[in-house]
Order: sequence, then structure tokens, then C-alpha cells
Amino acid sequence: MLKRYLVTGLLIWIPLALTIWVLHMIVTSMDSTLLLLPPQWRPQRWLGYDVPGSGVVLTFVVVLLTGVFAANIIGQRVVRWWEAILGRIPIVSSIYRSVKQVSDTLLAQDGHSFRRAVLVEFPQRGQWAVGFVVGTASVGISPYIDPDSITVYVPTAPNPTSGYTLIVRASEVRDVQMSVDEALKFVISMGVVSPPDGSPGNGERAGS
Repeated sequence: MLKRYLVTGLLIWIPLALTIWVLHMIVTSMDSTLLLLPPQWRPQRWLGYDVPGSGVVLTFVVVLLTGVFAANIIGQRVVRWWEAILGRIPIVSSIYRSVKQVSDTLLAQDGHSFRRAVLVEFPQRGQWAVGFVVGTASVGISPYIDPDSITVYVPTAPNPTSGYTLIVRASEVRDVQMSVDEALKFVISMGVVSPPDGSPGNGERAGS
């Protein structure tokens, strides 16, 4: 009985403690952005004391203003110029391109992000993996594959930023009763966190 109570308490406190720790790390990291400001512009100079979390506000403002600037013609030219410079630096260019491709996929607003979660037989018949439908096959390879083929990204666990890009028939994948967020949690947790309703294996074939 004592062991049961102890395990129950740990199940409550471990996620809470990790959440607080992660939030503390994020806030502390963002607060360090205040060091980029001249000393006379920092909040503690005006208020006389340090305000935890003020760096979060600064980060939000910087990101927002960057988005506003990059949305106009001049900003787009500056971004292209900056990316061209980074593309000429050997090691930096490969890292930047990889990170940018992942962020473009996850944050895309033009329909090229993850559309839905599916099951696909991978890496061999009889074994199923959770994947995400990215879209139809690109024009460059469409003449060489079946017309109903789709592109599915199968992430690795627990790091979903690495994985495999598969081109399969739409009829060969199964839709699952999971949202994209629930499927990502399932992958990141290595299958420990299951969707609330049903199991991943209860889906139907997408083409049926």
C-alpha cells in the first residue's frame, strides 16, 4: 500500500516538477535577451529591481516585429540576402537549411504542414508506424509513381525532427482516431502516452 501511494505521488509530482523546470529554463533563457539592450534601456534601470519574465515580453515583441518586417517587400529582400550569406558558409549553411526546413514544415500556413496522422506499414510488412501525411507527391517524381500516391513523414522516437519520408499509395495507409498533436505526443513518449479514444490500430484504410 505504501508503494502504491509513493508511485501515485511520483506520477503527480514528476510531470509538475519537469513542467516548472522547463518553464523556468525558457523564462531564464529569454530573460538573458535583456542583456542585448543598452543598460539604460533595461527594465531594472527604470524600476530599480529585476522583473522575472520581462525577457519574454521582449522576445515576443522582437519576433512580432520581425514577422511584420519580413512580410513586406523590403523585408523579404533582406531575408533572401541574409539567407544567401548564410548559404555560403559551409557548416552554418547545412545547419541553417536543416532547421529551416523543419520549422517551415511544422509552422507552414499554406497547407504544406502535417495534415493528418496515419498508420503506414514500415519498415516491413506486418509492422506499423505512426506517420503524418504531408501532401501529394511532388511534380518531379509523380510521372514515376502511382497517381494516388501521397507523401508520408514517419518520425523517429523520441526525436520527431528526424525520420523517413515515404511515398506510398493512399490506399496503403490507415487513418487513425488521433489528431496531429496527439500523434506527436504518442511518438515523443515512445508509445507511453496513448490517445484518449481508441487505439492507433483501430483506423480504416485511407482509400476505403
